[in-house]
Amino acid sequence: MKEKEKMEDPVKKTSLLITIIRWNLKERKLKLYPNSCCQCCVWWEVVVPYSRRFFFHKLHISITYFFASLGNISESSTLWSNSQLPPPNLNSNGLVLLSSGVMGKQGSHKSLRPEFQGWHSKTLLLQGLKSDSSKCNSCRGLYVGKKHIRAIVVMFGLLGCLFLLDSLIISFFEFSNLQPGTAPNNSSVSQGRDSYIYSKQSPVYMYERLLNMASSALAEKEFKQESSSLWVEPFRQASSWKPCAEKKVQSNPGKPVQNNGYILLSANGGLNQQRVAVCNAVAVASLLNATLVIPEFLYSNVWKDPSQFGDIYQEEYFMNILKDDINIVKELPPQMKSLDVEAIGSQITDADLTKEATPADYIKVVLPLLLRNGVVHFLGYGNRLGFDPLPFDIQRLRCKCNFHALKFVPKIQQLGSILIQRIRKYGAGRSMLDTQLLGKFILNNKYHEDRRGSAKYLALHLRFEIDMVAYSLCEFGGGEEERKELQAYRERHFPLFLERLKKNSTSISPMNLRKLGRCPLTPEEAALVLAGLGFKRETYIYLAGSHIYGGNTRMEPFTSLYPNVITKENLLTDSELAPFRNFSSQLAALDFIACASADVFAMTDSGSQLSSLVSGFRTYFGGDHAPTLRPNKTRLAAILSENNTIRWNRFEVRVKKMILEGQKAGIRSYGRSIYRNPRSPECMCKHQ
Repeated sequence: MKEKEKMEDPVKKTSLLITIIRWNLKERKLKLYPNSCCQCCVWWEVVVPYSRRFFFHKLHISITYFFASLGNISESSTLWSNSQLPPPNLNSNGLVLLSSGVMGKQGSHKSLRPEFQGWHSKTLLLQGLKSDSSKCNSCRGLYVGKKHIRAIVVMFGLLGCLFLLDSLIISFFEFSNLQPGTAPNNSSVSQGRDSYIYSKQSPVYMYERLLNMASSALAEKEFKQESSSLWVEPFRQASSWKPCAEKKVQSNPGKPVQNNGYILLSANGGLNQQRVAVCNAVAVASLLNATLVIPEFLYSNVWKDPSQFGDIYQEEYFMNILKDDINIVKELPPQMKSLDVEAIGSQITDADLTKEATPADYIKVVLPLLLRNGVVHFLGYGNRLGFDPLPFDIQRLRCKCNFHALKFVPKIQQLGSILIQRIRKYGAGRSMLDTQLLGKFILNNKYHEDRRGSAKYLALHLRFEIDMVAYSLCEFGGGEEERKELQAYRERHFPLFLERLKKNSTSISPMNLRKLGRCPLTPEEAALVLAGLGFKRETYIYLAGSHIYGGNTRMEPFTSLYPNVITKENLLTDSELAPFRNFSSQLAALDFIACASADVFAMTDSGSQLSSLVSGFRTYFGGDHAPTLRPNKTRLAAILSENNTIRWNRFEVRVKKMILEGQKAGIRSYGRSIYRNPRSPECMCKHQ
């Protein structure tokens, strides 16, 4: 009976090992070296790139567990003879202590992390067979009984088959990705504007030591339960604010009887800049007792999108929601269509109004033209209405426009619903956020409540486009080639900017720019923040934007820690994307939906219009179930500057504190954007 139990135990453990290793093979390609599993750990910092250490960490434990289950491991085992590690300790019950830490040369990029030097990071107890101590003292290797030789042969035969099968599957999918008509999986991160990417260069690392520690930390958390606090607002006050901008207020004077004329708007920029311009124009129309004509969107050589208001937003819905506040028409009356607005002096550009203009500025500059000519035309209109001081009802109307009146057209809502379903792997959600974004295209799913917890995702707006990177004047670890490339881009696209720099006698070095928090966060830095917060390796991350400078070269450090990166290009078919292909604003609307609906939204640049509008939308409709992560770039730069010395647990504490302070659910402060933080009496109602 005992002999039977001894034989069954290794079989069970072998079965477990095969299951674990097969799961490990999902890490894609594995390069094995002709050394023992223990030597792989000894050479951890020498031959194993950090992007594969997560795999080898588990593989080493699995294989060592197998061998310890089959036979006796001697203290003087030859598997440890060529390493710098001390031999494993073996007690009388055959328990083996294994260490995953090794020694290395301090300061070398191949050395072990300093906090692991001189001590063992953790030990693993392995139950082995009881052995005779005298035999252990005399042997010089790993002794395996004859009865286990067959099990070992079968074991390695199965491993060989699994490795071969895995290679064939990987080759098949990589071949499929190269076929015509198939969207490449990484198309969104491998293409940059004007093809300014390192398409064939090695990955760029700025914080390799921290990446190594992050990789080990994620491996240790693999089978631990993730903290639920990551997916909810940390402050209870967030749930006390409720949307109410659409409700009628007794003090609201309503739509004016007198009409002073018509307001035309030609908004520039992308989707989000245009959205802000539309709502500002609605507020100005109310302020001046004017009728608003459905806005037009200017064609931009940057965005190259001919989309107009009706291609993105529902015109009739927009007019109906605001009908009690202002008059809105689709076009000018016939008798005014022939007017040359510029010739009669009614065209107002950004040069005619100061940035963040006040109501007094509009009454002084715009109203006289409106009364004289019956029409004014705002051309461009970028950020030409301040947030304070502004009458209560005008501010409330702004919120009503942004959060209630602007609904995406059905074709955008429908594809957005499909996108969310594929991210979550089931029907789209039914939260208030989803209802506002997707309208009638929310699909019923009776398993929604039961399955929501297993399909959470994080949306990341990673602002690392070539234009933003070049304009920042920062350096990002790419050396001389990077400096030349970015300077060439500036000379081509920002000649006036360079002229101003030459006239300016004082200049700030790239290092000081980073210390001041003026540099865009790299994908590597974004991944370190997520790892420091405690998000697990298997977290699904929706990447918005997609024009990452450096392409895969820059994304490699990110995907090595978080491989489940998805984009709309990954999840939607060519035929589904075809109607949107040449319309960047409509594609941006899909990103807006995916980011606003996410369980967690993370931004890398708080000044971005998309990040501001999405975070405001989540604040307004999300309650306490739509947390937003806003890194403080100045504080993060100070933390990352200690890359060579900081311990991982200290890094985690400081990153969590930084993010927590940015999540405080305070009321909107004077002069701040009401689109970004609608927690104010004009927009939301606070319930005790």
